[in-house]
Amino acid sequence: MNGRPGDDAPAILAQALAIDPAAETDRIATALRQQLRGIRKRGLVLGLSGGIDSSVSVALAARAVGPQNVLCLFMPENDSDPESLRLGRLVAGTFGVDSIVEDIGPILRAMGCYQRRDAFIRELVPDYGEGWASKIVIANALEHEGYNISSLVVQDPKGKQTKLRMPLPVYLGIVAATNMKQRTRKQIEYFHADRLNFAVLGTPNRLEYDQGFFVKNGDGAADVKPIAHLYKTQVYALAAYLGVPEEIRNRPPTTDTYSLAQTQEEFYFSLAYDRMDLCLCGLNNGVAAEVVGQAAGLDASQVERVWADIAAKRKATRYLHLRPQLVHEVEEVDT
Repeated sequence: MNGRPGDDAPAILAQALAIDPAAETDRIATALRQQLRGIRKRGLVLGLSGGIDSSVSVALAARAVGPQNVLCLFMPENDSDPESLRLGRLVAGTFGVDSIVEDIGPILRAMGCYQRRDAFIRELVPDYGEGWASKIVIANALEHEGYNISSLVVQDPKGKQTKLRMPLPVYLGIVAATNMKQRTRKQIEYFHADRLNFAVLGTPNRLEYDQGFFVKNGDGAADVKPIAHLYKTQVYALAAYLGVPEEIRNRPPTTDTYSLAQTQEEFYFSLAYDRMDLCLCGLNNGVAAEVVGQAAGLDASQVERVWADIAAKRKATRYLHLRPQLVHEVEEVDT
């Protein structure tokens, strides 16, 4: 697919992103059943956050194996938005699947997750402690060339927010501590999968999978990932078809990871998902930057910056997709 400046940009990219929701649902459900037969599992376990991706995944899982063979897990912790649990329960009820609440806060406290994170924050903000909140934000890719710079935003007990540049060791330390959350959730998912002889279903969409927006051996770990080929725009199309509650379809994508409210846009992608989809789809299909820009409301130079950011993230996160590296292949197992 090659678009040129002056072509009908919205139509070109709309065609590339268009799906038949009914046919795609049947294709995914069939693939899931085949995959489960191949690994001899009889159902699916997944973490349900109340977001669009996990909600669509629940609906697809129920279509594929029946709601009686799907288990959803709600895994809140100290920094979770209570709204996520409410919305997750709404989804589970909508699709008739069983669910369990697993509060992982005590586990994280025992491992020192919050203590370790706060210790790194205090290297920049010595007073940080009870009553404070924080998040990490990224620079806008449209305004900055080269590597994106992450900043720490802290809010004191009176509500005053301060944005600070982080030295690399502080950034890495905060992220390392926070990644305990995703890895703990995955341990809980596999506990239930093992006891039920179910498979673990991962919920990344194409944008997240392509750009490495997941934690290795955390939310990146799964036996099946049924929507990893779908752009976020396409996930929303499936959500409408499958009957995901409108309240969830209208909710902005969030990380629900840090103690301050945070969108995926400000944490990782730097653009709203619809614009990111257009840029990624255009890049993947060889559409000219000018044409992508017309569809996304950007100029060509801005699209080029987004593409450079996409390439940089692909390079930086490639290792997340790799299996453990061996000195020599074990032919009896690996071939």
